Amino acid sequence: MALKDEVFEHGPDPDHPGWNHWDLKDKTLFNGAVMGKLLTRREGDKCRLRMFPERKHENLQGIIHGAVTLGLIDISLFTTMHVIGSGNAGPSVTLELSTQFVGGGDPRRPLDAVSEIFQETGKLAFIRGTVEQDEDRVAAFSGIIRKFAPR
Repeated sequence: MALKDEVFEHGPDPDHPGWNHWDLKDKTLFNGAVMGKLLTRREGDKCRLRMFPERKHENLQGIIHGAVTLGLIDISLFTTMHVIGSGNAGPSVTLELSTQFVGGGDPRRPLDAVSEIFQETGKLAFIRGTVEQDEDRVAAFSGIIRKFAPR
């Protein structure tokens, strides 16, 4: 089942040529309320999901909070499935997420999760990637998504 049009918006972003917005119509849910503006685009066999950090995304050291990075990674699993996989990003849930933090995120620069599908079956998608800011790496990750039949 593809993402439902009544709850989700995904299409060209007029302010960012070459990018698509990645929005839930209900802005009070996690993506919009916590993460803010999200953009995505296909880059060959990879998917890039971008967020624009704000002050609310910083920790006491003035870097991007690890929970924000984890949120971006989790959302990227679904964007990757939708953009370069079967297109079946819902209904589905994260079964496993493994993350290695390798640097601090700079809140003055966009934060990108760049991911690829390692394997996809009828019920599972295995995804891996990195979180980056230009040439700087913030984290590496892998995750497993469980897809469900439409209700």
